[in-house]
Amino acid sequence: MYNYLDFEKPVQDLELKILELKKLAENGEAVDVADEINRLEKRSRDALRDLYKALTPWQKVQVARHPDRPHCVDYIKGLFSDFTPLAGDRNFGDDQAIVGGFARFRGEPVAVIGQEKGSDTASRIKHNFGSVRPEGYRKAVRLMELADRFKIPLLTLVDTAGAYPGVGAEERGQAEAIARSTSACLALQVPSISVVIGEGGSGGAIAIATANRVYMLEHAIYSVISPEGAASILWRDTTRSKDAATSMKITAQDLLEMKIIDAIVPEPIGGAQRAPETVIAATGDLIAKTMKDFAGANTDFREQRREKYLAMGRSL
Repeated sequence: MYNYLDFEKPVQDLELKILELKKLAENGEAVDVADEINRLEKRSRDALRDLYKALTPWQKVQVARHPDRPHCVDYIKGLFSDFTPLAGDRNFGDDQAIVGGFARFRGEPVAVIGQEKGSDTASRIKHNFGSVRPEGYRKAVRLMELADRFKIPLLTLVDTAGAYPGVGAEERGQAEAIARSTSACLALQVPSISVVIGEGGSGGAIAIATANRVYMLEHAIYSVISPEGAASILWRDTTRSKDAATSMKITAQDLLEMKIIDAIVPEPIGGAQRAPETVIAATGDLIAKTMKDFAGANTDFREQRREKYLAMGRSL
């Protein structure tokens, strides 16, 4: 059963009516209802299109968090072959909120790092809902260093509400691990591409998203803090999360305008959750185009990255 968001209720009502009519027709309990089904399907498509043409920032937050959106493991399955995962940070343990390893992307070797939220109760617990602990960032640093050593491009898939804030994570040096991971991104001599596929939350996202090219899905979000966290700090009232989402400029469209990101991957009408294969393919095409541009460029990727982020600071 599809998970409808609150603002999708008009579409939900229409689609449930369509399902009911189709079941009646299948069971032979109704006269020919094909015309009525076609009429309702058109109304449903139009309603969905109208809703997604004018999403508010808070509605985009809801879409970015939709449980049916394709996650990191879906992109890995859809875009890469011969994926060989890397486990552990060689220090404390293996954090499965970070999925990383080496693979081939359309025949070319790449290193892949992504944050995985999980798709059901068991996998969400296994992956800690995408909230990475220090050992996860140290695993990412380990993979970055290997990619740099063997001159292999790095691709990262960002989808986290933020780094894990638990006592154990803080005791093991969460802030230091995030800082070292961000520093490792900036120090890479090889080209790097990052795609925000859902939520890009705070330092937990920046730790693997400081790349030569940063892309976002059309309804993804990227922010220094969650809207709920911002509302709690600014107004001491989490019910003002909608106001915070609007003020923070966290949508892909806002961030492209401010030149925080480099391009937007379009999503199907209704969001990536309605056509995962389509949006995964579109993401792959943009990555392929970027890698082709990188291959033909005589560029110092570390210096290019440095200039990119220094210019961003000056312009803001």
